[in-house]
Amino acid sequence: MNGEWGKHCGLFGVYGHPEAANVTYLGLYALQHRGQESAGIVSCHTQALHSYRNMGLVSEIFTRDVLRGLPGKSAIGHVRYSTTGTSDVKNAQPFMVHYARGGLAVAHNGNLTNAYLLRNELEERGSIFQSTMDTEIIVHLIALSNERDLAGRIVRALKQVEGAYCLVFLSEEELIAVRDPHGFRPLVLGRQKNAYFVASETCAFDLIGAEFEREIEPGEMVVINEGGLTSLFPFAPAKPSHCVFEFIYFARPDSFIFGQNVYGVRRKLGAQLAREQPAEADIVVPTPDSGFSAAIGYGHEAKMPIELGLIRNHYVGRTFIEPRQSIRHFGVKIKLNPVKEIIKGKGVAVIDDSIVRATTSRKIMKMIRRVGAERIHVRISSPPITHPCFFGIDTPVKSELIASSHTIEEINRYITSDTLGYLSLEGLKRCVGDANSSFCYGCFTGGYPIKFPSRMEEFQLRPCEER
Repeated sequence: MNGEWGKHCGLFGVYGHPEAANVTYLGLYALQHRGQESAGIVSCHTQALHSYRNMGLVSEIFTRDVLRGLPGKSAIGHVRYSTTGTSDVKNAQPFMVHYARGGLAVAHNGNLTNAYLLRNELEERGSIFQSTMDTEIIVHLIALSNERDLAGRIVRALKQVEGAYCLVFLSEEELIAVRDPHGFRPLVLGRQKNAYFVASETCAFDLIGAEFEREIEPGEMVVINEGGLTSLFPFAPAKPSHCVFEFIYFARPDSFIFGQNVYGVRRKLGAQLAREQPAEADIVVPTPDSGFSAAIGYGHEAKMPIELGLIRNHYVGRTFIEPRQSIRHFGVKIKLNPVKEIIKGKGVAVIDDSIVRATTSRKIMKMIRRVGAERIHVRISSPPITHPCFFGIDTPVKSELIASSHTIEEINRYITSDTLGYLSLEGLKRCVGDANSSFCYGCFTGGYPIKFPSRMEEFQLRPCEER
């Protein structure tokens, strides 16, 4: 994907662990791939919530002193993706408030498709917003509810919203996790002795030594308190619509989501791609890091050697001084560098998971050509992206998606490759085992599982960011 499509967010929560904040720090560290712009933790100790959130990476934000200031046996945490809009610590999560019924913190992964309408209604009724997050809308709806307990107030609030959400709430008494009825985003449950954990992906449990219990089901609410764990299904059932891009790109390869291991699915994608789009090449070269798993599947199926012809610099900071004209393609070069000795004189099959705007792909192909590639065959382990996502991924508007207005051959000429081939939609469905049509393919087909309000793309509400 080459950094052209922003990621979404990562959630973590723990109840009943003596070092809740430290464990949450480790959980967020494992989920850092889901967001690198900001992070936050809220803990609960002696009937009081303690919060810290800031801009930057998890390892930069949470020093020992900061973690000492987050005592308690329960905590929730959040990592936020890098956006194309304004970055501000006020939009970092978890979002915490104190209202008539006590303290409440919430972390959200997803996007509310009717957020614009709800916010207008709430502001007309006198609500004052502190941020531009759609998450804050949920908090206002909870505060306005007359239900007796927190779980009831959350249910009442969520019955008024539409779209995608995985949510983790923390109050002075309990931790509550909820997944929307369509199950767009993954949310998993773990346990370690008497402590319970929730997270966006199972890789967070591996790091802290917790056992993966099960996935939280679409439409399920899990309430965890001193009495243990209670599972509720308070929402009307909906057709499952898991985000297929979790398998293609977003989730970590070592995670287990939607009933399958991510690496295994990506390897199948690569093998299917080799069957559908063979290439007369000498070597297979993955685009780091998202192309690795599919490249392994492609190379094995095509009986072609897999070489690390592109090396990624894993130590690129969040900011750097870029020379204006002195070095061409500096932004790509600081992240990727081709290995001349591997590529020169070879026919190269370059494997990537997707093409969004194609500007980065064009720069990479020119770099590969410059070090002597004889022929470049680009192979993409997903279908062409023709429509934006409205369910929690920071996508460009439709007009900026190259496949929405250009043919595959036109894209091929633009990125300067010799041939370009995509995985078919049918091949993708076969690889994810979607016999029951339980995935969302809206970004490939424009067939979204939820009907949007009018002028949706004009507002293109993005989670956790300025609108």
